[in-house]
Amino acid sequence: MVKEVGRKLIAQNKKARHDYSIEDVFECGIVLSGTEVKSLRLGRASLIDGYAMVQDGELWLSGVHIPEYTEGTWTNHTPRRNRKLLVHKNELKDLIATTKEGGLTLIPLSLYFKDGKAKIELAVARGKKSHDKRAALMERQAGREIEREISRRQSGKSGDR
Repeated sequence: MVKEVGRKLIAQNKKARHDYSIEDVFECGIVLSGTEVKSLRLGRASLIDGYAMVQDGELWLSGVHIPEYTEGTWTNHTPRRNRKLLVHKNELKDLIATTKEGGLTLIPLSLYFKDGKAKIELAVARGKKSHDKRAALMERQAGREIEREISRRQSGKSGDR
């Protein structure tokens, strides 16, 4: 059997970068049952309501929806169960210290297979206020307009119509 090589994206939390300001990003492994892996290989998962928490010195992922495997039997998994995350002890100590700070939370950004193993990309994030979201959106739009004008001038087209 040929071993998988590379990175295959399963699910991504696109709204996370809009709702949170990302301070730090790191990768960790995830403990899954057999039917969860099969369901993920079909590309089915949702990170929308997911978050991670430290409990009894271990890192847990909660709120992530991995639907039941359609071909599964009575051994099928619960779709929204808590899943243990695998990180190095030093990373865990850093995470415990940073999450004790006020206003910081751990949110999943993406779920993927890396060399055949399920991995999740977690972010240490701070929630944005609604005015921060509007300011970021206006800044992005202004940047796009500037890029359009630069490319228009480089191609020799004038901005006048």
